[in-house]
Amino acid sequence: MNLEFFREYALKKKAASESQPFGEDVIVYKVAGKIFMMMNFETPFQISLKCDPELAIELREKYSAIRPAYHMNNKHWNMIDADGSVPVNEILNMIDHSYELVVRKLTKKEKEIYKNSR
Repeated sequence: MNLEFFREYALKKKAASESQPFGEDVIVYKVAGKIFMMMNFETPFQISLKCDPELAIELREKYSAIRPAYHMNNKHWNMIDADGSVPVNEILNMIDHSYELVVRKLTKKEKEIYKNSR
């Protein structure tokens, strides 16, 4: 697993931005100012993603490398240890799901910003 691969994937999302508001150890990805993904530089690195609560439970039961995200709402956020035990395509699907959940909840004004970006 390669942190740069997931970084590039997240940044290809429409209106996605990258920042480090929590310090040098955590990269945050946002759309219209709302977080949809975070990664840290631990070994193995970890990815935190927003998730539908029912799906979050299913994923946690399916993979031991997925658990409630640290410092986030445990009902709506999962953390994945990028140790190779969760297939890359599953993680990409989870990134897509997280991004779509955030876009769906944008206000009318935020959706205009989103629509007019890139």
